[in-house]
Amino acid sequence: MDAKPKKSILFVCLGNICRSPLAEGVFAAVLEEKRLSEHFELDSAGTGGWHAGSAPDPRSVAIAASHGIDISGQKARKVNADDFSRFDLILAMDRSNVEELQRLAPAAARERIHLFLEFADGNVRDVPDPYYGGPDGFAAVYRMIRDASDVLSSRLAERMSVSRSGHASSTM
Repeated sequence: MDAKPKKSILFVCLGNICRSPLAEGVFAAVLEEKRLSEHFELDSAGTGGWHAGSAPDPRSVAIAASHGIDISGQKARKVNADDFSRFDLILAMDRSNVEELQRLAPAAARERIHLFLEFADGNVRDVPDPYYGGPDGFAAVYRMIRDASDVLSSRLAERMSVSRSGHASSTM
């Protein structure tokens, strides 16, 4: 059996309790729907460590659950030095997260750090932090993440298919 290494993606926001755990869970669900989950390793982290060890925000858990996705078992953690060598792709939820990751990352890893929505669909915009808002903000963030996850998973599946046929690079 041909065991190809999994591609690894890290989703990053500020505290790792609202946006990035939701992105990890939604992207995992999209990969499962498209029968691609065995090809990817996913995780999420925050640029800050204030919530390390905490479960995702109950509002993120609720919006995910309302769409059949369970993120309740995730635990917040802070980005660490190993993440920059461990992950093929590091997707930040907003530009301030990108800037902080670029500051922390070794030079060789900086090319793997991208703004999530820009990398997914070419739109240079942030996934807004819904922490201080109400349920509507979490619903809007879910929709943004879901749409971007659909586009990104299709792009990655196409790249994987092309790389298997030998017509293009297998890099993310």
